[in-house]
Amino acid sequence: MPDTNLASAALPLSRDAMAQTARRSLEIAKACGASDAEAEISAAVGQSVTVRRGEVETVEYNRDKGLGITVFFGTRRGNASTSDLSDDAIRRTVEAACAIARHTAADEFAGLPDVDRLWKGEAPDLGLFHPWGLSVEASIEIARETEAAALAVDKRITNTEGATVSAHDADFILANSRGFFGGYPTSRASIGVSVIAEDKAGMQRDYWYTSHRDFKQLERGPDVGRVSGQRAVSRLGSRRLPTGDVPVLFDANISGSLLGSFVGAASGSSLYRRSSFLLDKLDTAIFAPHVQILEDPHQHGEMASAYFDGEGVSTVKRNVVEDGVLKGWFLSTYSSRKLGLPTTGNAGGNHNLVLAPGEHDQAGLLKLMGRGLLVTELLGQGVNPVTGDYSRGAAGFWVEGGEIKYPVEEVTIAGNLLDMYRGIVACGRDVLVRGSKQCGSILVDRMTIAGE
Repeated sequence: MPDTNLASAALPLSRDAMAQTARRSLEIAKACGASDAEAEISAAVGQSVTVRRGEVETVEYNRDKGLGITVFFGTRRGNASTSDLSDDAIRRTVEAACAIARHTAADEFAGLPDVDRLWKGEAPDLGLFHPWGLSVEASIEIARETEAAALAVDKRITNTEGATVSAHDADFILANSRGFFGGYPTSRASIGVSVIAEDKAGMQRDYWYTSHRDFKQLERGPDVGRVSGQRAVSRLGSRRLPTGDVPVLFDANISGSLLGSFVGAASGSSLYRRSSFLLDKLDTAIFAPHVQILEDPHQHGEMASAYFDGEGVSTVKRNVVEDGVLKGWFLSTYSSRKLGLPTTGNAGGNHNLVLAPGEHDQAGLLKLMGRGLLVTELLGQGVNPVTGDYSRGAAGFWVEGGEIKYPVEEVTIAGNLLDMYRGIVACGRDVLVRGSKQCGSILVDRMTIAGE
């Protein structure tokens, strides 16, 4: 029986084999008449264990590999992919992409990036690969400790949705017919747990998690469990609020969603489709004057760090928002050509987006707010990217005199993103990294709360 411990598992494809597959794919594309081609070969191995009420619920293990090929016949484009990397399957996949391209309408903006924008291979080690060093048994023990710590917080925690420990190691090579050849290994690991607290008034659920490229940098499992349990218990006795306009403080765990809406509206596809509330807003003040947002793809060990984007274009550190003024978009090669602008190296999305922290922690922001709503959970997807209108379900805590008074649920918070951005009173120094966003709590001067 093969060893299914990620700690001793090799990727299903060696780097030499990936390189050979990339070169072979490009050769076949050229032989089929393609004027240009791009191939991406990836390999990954992952492990996940879930423990519920002390018992092992699932142990999952995966090994994946694949090829994605894009071909160009002039400005006609075709794509195909396969997980079968035999010689015959590679040939058939490339031929399928070529057949698609031949039957696709020409698009004057389609094509590979300009050679001078491609990554040249010169960069310091970003520390993105830290192979998982724990066996399944050790992962199970961490999950048990995490869940046990959550359950031990309070006797009112009556149930659990389980604790999960997962890890993922991967490698890839991206190559194109214009001489680009690059790739690097990455890893990620996480610990998370969700529990349910109950009293006479009802049940409340909450969670906590930690993630990092390096499993040694994760929060300790028991610490994750305790935070999850405390968050669930703190929500017991939740009330509804009367309708009104009040300041709103977005907790650092969910404040990154405000940056996510900004990125979506500032992305090339939204702009060239003219479906963004940020149309024609470049070099315009869209945030409060103290707001600074940096995109830093080269942070050591972070989840959204990258040497180059999904097309091989070099990533660059840049200020996206300076003193509240929008200074840059998020563009791929295609969207940049559609807009008549240079690419920003964002094919595949934004990299580490950093909201500059202010002087206050969350306690300081609560005092600054005085009276209002602290939001710790958002529900639904009520954001209109065209108009910026914002309406989402929320839960959290009512604040009076700068102190939390009681938990709140079943309210809707509404406003317009431009008004919210310009109404940011302060950004907290309680920074959390959640995916590609790094920000603390965000205090907005006024939003409409729809409650009772």
